[in-house]
Amino acid sequence: QVQLVESGGGSVQSGGSLRLSCAASGYTYSSISMAWFRQTPGKEREGVAAIDRDGSTRYADSVKGRFTISQDNAKNTLYLQMNSLKPEDTAMYYCAADRKMLGWWLLLAADEYAYWGRGTQVTVSS
Repeated sequence: QVQLVESGGGSVQSGGSLRLSCAASGYTYSSISMAWFRQTPGKEREGVAAIDRDGSTRYADSVKGRFTISQDNAKNTLYLQMNSLKPEDTAMYYCAADRKMLGWWLLLAADEYAYWGRGTQVTVSS
C-alpha cells in the first residue's frame, strides 16, 4: 500500500513562491509514476506536473516556466517548486502515484493514478 503525505502549502501574495513536498512510503520509490494535481470547488481535478519512472516530466501549459517538479529518491519525497504564483493558482494541491509507467500522454490524467494524498491548500492573494 502506497501512502502519500503532502506539506508546504500556505498563503502567499501574487508573485511569491512556495515549495510543496510529498512524503511517500510503502513501495520502491523509483518504480512509480508521480504527479501533482490541483482542484478548486466545483471544478475537476487538474493535472499540474508529473514525473514518470524514467524521469521524464510533463507540465500543464498554465504552469510551464513557473513550476518545477522534482524528486529525491533517497528521501522518498516528491517536490513541486512554484514560482511567480498567481491568484488563479489557488487550489487544493494533491500528490498522486501509480505503479505503472504511464507514458507522456497519460501523465496528467487523474484517472490513471491509484494512490492519492489528502492535499495541501495553496492560496495566492492579489
